[in-house]
Amino acid sequence: MFGIIRPCQHRLSTSMRTEWMAHLCGLCLALRADHGQFARIATNYDGLVISVLVEAQTQERAQAQTQGKSTAHGRRTAGPCPLRGMRTAPVATGEGARLAASVSLVLASAKLRDHAADGDGVLARRPVAAAARKVAGSWDRAGARTGAGLGFDTALLVDAVERQPGLEALAGPGTPLTVLTEPTETATAAAFGHTAVLAGRPENRASLEEAGRLFGRLAHLLDAVEDLADDAAAGAWNPIAATGADLAEVRRLCDDAVHGVRLALDDVEFASKDQGRLAHLLLVHELPRAVDRAFATGGCAVRDGHGHHDHGGHGGYGSHGSHGGHGRERQGAFGPPPVMPPPAPPEPPRRGRQRGPLLGCAVWTGLLCTGQLCCRDPYHDPWNGEPREGWCHKCDCGDGDCSNCDGCCDCCNCCGNCCDGDCGCGCDC
Repeated sequence: MFGIIRPCQHRLSTSMRTEWMAHLCGLCLALRADHGQFARIATNYDGLVISVLVEAQTQERAQAQTQGKSTAHGRRTAGPCPLRGMRTAPVATGEGARLAASVSLVLASAKLRDHAADGDGVLARRPVAAAARKVAGSWDRAGARTGAGLGFDTALLVDAVERQPGLEALAGPGTPLTVLTEPTETATAAAFGHTAVLAGRPENRASLEEAGRLFGRLAHLLDAVEDLADDAAAGAWNPIAATGADLAEVRRLCDDAVHGVRLALDDVEFASKDQGRLAHLLLVHELPRAVDRAFATGGCAVRDGHGHHDHGGHGGYGSHGSHGGHGRERQGAFGPPPVMPPPAPPEPPRRGRQRGPLLGCAVWTGLLCTGQLCCRDPYHDPWNGEPREGWCHKCDCGDGDCSNCDGCCDCCNCCGNCCDGDCGCGCDC
C-alpha cells in the first residue's frame, strides 16, 4: 500500500484506530466488490481520506452515533481476513467507500502507467510493461464506471494524468515546481470536492477543493523527495532534480501546503464535532508528520542521548507558529485529537506446555499463512506462548510515554497527541 498518511498505531486512540481501519478495509472491499480481487492492490492509505470526508459530512451517520447505533449506518461486519489476523471487523460501506475506490483505481492506474514509462524494476521488460499498460487502461474504464454511478466524472482525473508527461517533457532548470504538481492538484481537488456533493453539503465544496488541491501538491512533492536518491541512482526523471529546485524551497512549499490544508479544513462544516475528528486527525495532525518523515527532520517521541525530545528542525506545526505555547494561531475547529488511554498492564506470558522444534515450526507456519504473524497484535510465540508484537504494528516512533515530559506541550509532542485540557496548556490543535 502506498500513500503519505500512515499514522502509527500508538498515535491513535482505540476508537480512532477502529474507525481508520474501518475505512481502510472498506476501501479494499469496495475495490473487490466493484472491480474484482486483483483491483484490491490499488488500496492505499490516502484514498481512505475520501471515504472519511464523505462520512464526516453525512448527517445520518452522526445521528446513528448520537443514538448509540454506531453500526446502524455506513458499517457492516466483514468476515475474517489474513491482513486483520483472521479477525472480523466493522468496515465502512456506501458511497464514500465506492468513491474512494473509484479515485484510488484511476490514480493507481496512473502510477502503474508512470512506472511502465520509466521502466522501473520488472517493468523494464517490454512484455511486462505492455501488460501493465493494459491493466492500467482497464482500471481507468472500471473507475469511470463506478464514478459515473456516483455522479463523479473521472475524466478530470484521467485528463490530469495525461497532461503530466507533457509538462515533465517541457520542464527544465528554473521551472516552478507548482507547474509540475498542477495535474495532481487538479485531480485531488475534484475528488475532495465531490465528497461534499455526495454528503449533500454543497457549501463545503470550495473549501474541500482547496484542501484537496494542496493535498495533491503535498503528495506529489513528498513522493519526489522520497524518490530523489533512488531516481538519481537509476537515472530516472525526478521533478526536483529536473528543475534544480533547492530542498529548502521544496520544504517551504510542503509546509505551506500543510498550513493551507489546515485552514481550509477549518472552514468545512462537518455533521458533528465527533464526525470530523478522524478527518481532522489525518489531515491536520498526520500531514506534518508525513513531511517530517520524508525530509527525515523529525520523529515522534524520539529522545536524544540527553533525555530530551528531538522533533526535528522543521516540525510541521512549529513552521507556522501553530504548535507550542507561544505564537499560536486560532484554535482548530475540532480541538485536540483523542488522547490515548493509559496503557493496559502487559499480558503475562502463557505458562503452558513448551513446543518442540517441529511442532513450533508447524504453528509458526500456520500463523504466517493466516496473517496473524504479520498483523495480529499481539500474537503468541509458537514455541513459548509469550505475547509478541505483529510485524505490521512495528514502527520507529517511540513508545509515546509521557511520564518524563517536562512541560505540557512537551507532553503533547511526546505522546503524539495534543493536550485534552487536563493540564490546561491549550495546545493549538
